[in-house]
Parts: sequence; C-alpha cells; structure tokens
Amino acid sequence: MSPAPYPSFGLGWGIAGFGWVARDHAAPAMLASGHSVRAVCDPDPAARAAAQARFRPKGGVHADLEPLLNDPAVTAIYVAAPNDCHRSIVEAAASAGKPVLCEKPMASTLADAEAMAEAVSRAGILFGTAFDQRHHPAHAAMRDAIRDGAVGVPTAIRIVYACWLGAEWTMTGEGDNWRTDPSRAGGGALMDLAPHGLDLAEFLLGEPVEQVAAFTQIRVQDYAVDDGAMLMGRTAGGVLVQLHVAYNCPEVLPRRRLEVIGAGGQMVARDTMGQTAGGDVMLTDATGASRALPISDANASPFHRQMAAFADAVAGGGGGAVFSLARDLHTMRLLHRAYAGDAGCP
Repeated sequence: MSPAPYPSFGLGWGIAGFGWVARDHAAPAMLASGHSVRAVCDPDPAARAAAQARFRPKGGVHADLEPLLNDPAVTAIYVAAPNDCHRSIVEAAASAGKPVLCEKPMASTLADAEAMAEAVSRAGILFGTAFDQRHHPAHAAMRDAIRDGAVGVPTAIRIVYACWLGAEWTMTGEGDNWRTDPSRAGGGALMDLAPHGLDLAEFLLGEPVEQVAAFTQIRVQDYAVDDGAMLMGRTAGGVLVQLHVAYNCPEVLPRRRLEVIGAGGQMVARDTMGQTAGGDVMLTDATGASRALPISDANASPFHRQMAAFADAVAGGGGGAVFSLARDLHTMRLLHRAYAGDAGCP
C-alpha cells in the first residue's frame, strides 16, 4: 500500500527561477499543500510579470535573490533556475540558513555539485533534489509491489523517457532555450532526463545504480548538446538498468514507458513518467496472467506529494528519509561518468 500523504506543515516558499516548471507545477503544488508562495526572483521581466499576475507574492517579485534571503517569512527556497545558476543560489541559501529544494540535475557540472554539497553540509541545512518521479503515486505502488515479491527477483529495469525539444522551443516566462546551451545546461537529453531514471531505479529497488555507460547522439536537432542517449547501468545488487532519453521524439508518439522485469513477473507502466499523475501499470505474473496494479491516491499530483514531503522533512518528520544529499551527489557522479565515458557523440 502506498504511504499516506505527509502531514501538512506550511512553508513560506521563495522561488528562484520562474520558468514553466515553477509556474505550472511547483508553485500550484505549494499552494495545494497548504504552503505560500512568499516571494519570487527571476532576472527575466516576462517571468516576473507572470509570477506577479498569477500568484501575487506578499514578499514581492524581484530580479535577484537577495530579498528572498533577507525575508524571514521565506522559510524555504525552491531553485528552478537554469542548471548553471544552481550553485550560486544554493550556496547563498545555505549561508542564509534556508532549506533548499533544487531542481534536477543538481548542477551543470560535478564540480559545482560537490561545492554545493560542501556548502550545504557546512551550513547544516536540509537539501533535496526535486526528483518528482519518486513521488508519483503509480511509482510508489510499483515499489511496494516489488518489495512484496510481485515480480520475484528483479532482474532489469527499462525506461523510455522522451520528448521533442526543438532549438526554437520556449514557453511564456521561460526566456531563451538554455537547455540547448552546453555551458548553461551541462549537457542535453542525458543531463536533463536521465537523472529521473537513475533516481527512480534506486527508489523502486531500494539500491543504487553503481556502474554506468552511455552513448549519446546529435541526430535530429540542430544544437550543440545531445538530443538522445542510451544509458546502461547495473545496481549494487546486480539489477540491469537501461534508460533511453531523448529530445528528438515527437510528442504524438508513445514516449514514456517504464518496465520492471523479474524472475517471477513483469510490470509495465505507461505514461507515468512526467509531471502529472495518471498513467497505468499492468502486472503480468509467471503464469502469463495480467491485471492492473492498484494505485492508491492515483490522482494525487507528484509535485503536491513532493512539497508535502519536503515540508515534513523541514519539520523533522518522516519525510526526511525521502531526501538525501549523498544520494543526489552520487547521481551527479553517475552522470559525469556517463558523459566522460561516452564515445558515441560526434
């Protein structure tokens, strides 16, 4: 059975970076969890206008971070700025003693991620990377089923997590397409989408991926980062993990699939990977019989559950086990090794 929602504990959020993820998913989830959007900062005037029009933060909308750090009513910082900005924001928030929930990947480079970890550890603040996939109700149901032996001994996980990201892509409040700039993003589809799969594999299995190898491609899109990648990994216990991530898959095609294969069965989830609840999971046992996997709280937003869990962790509750600086840094090291060992990108 999936865990009950975390107790409500109100936070005054300061949002650093107001692109589409913050606007359409994170900020609404903060409000739905009983928190407030206290203040927002973003250097882009269009993003600030969008924040003001939609949420009217009592602490104001600002071009820089300083007012959020100086506002005692801002009790947590959510970082949704471009990857190359994560380090400076997190270090500043740590110095101000404010807990941080930071969008994935942790940073654009491993060196920045390690510096962030040092600052967080020195300050003693709570830090979490926003891996919303571990908060999806379908994935919680799959994890519980795996633990209950639904697939027997797990042998492999296969994930397809793909989208279309053209060079011209933008959304209101997003500004330019920084995800295609290697100096700002740190990489392409592999850097952006693979962290979700690596973290989700650890969540489902209860053990980390330890070994990785990857091939990337620049095949369809006209930009300087990889528009597709295939990553192979192996967990500490020997489960094989395969991730296909892409920016070159048209949105109308099937592009979000999660399979957990075991010696006694198989689970296949469709359309559960993503920012919203929904999708379905089919469980096939060793006799070939199939049934839908029951999903508790199936319509709950993964962002809502994530915000509630983070607030519970800030309050010192059980949600603290959900967030791990060491685990997030390990994921960044896996990404670094995957890119460093890649021989397939021209």
